[in-house]
Amino acid sequence: GSTYLIRAIPFAAFQKKIKSRFVRSFLYYIPYAVLSAMTLPAAFYATGNVISGAVGLIVGGIFAYKGKGLTLVAVLSCVSAFLAECIIRLITQAS
Repeated sequence: GSTYLIRAIPFAAFQKKIKSRFVRSFLYYIPYAVLSAMTLPAAFYATGNVISGAVGLIVGGIFAYKGKGLTLVAVLSCVSAFLAECIIRLITQAS
């Protein structure tokens, strides 16, 4: 019931086409904002260490900004986070 209401309320509330540029622009960016709000914290805490998660996120961001493909960005992010995690473990075991 709750998932149906979330989808049905906008259809019932907005029966006419939305003409306001501000409202249309606002509604256009909501999915991106929600996806970012859900994904960004998970990227930091997906590994055993926040630093390795941040390294993976930064590497992924750099290659995505350069226009590389999704598969390459995902692989490079995972590999860089894994390598950062290995380096962090080596440093903590040595001391």
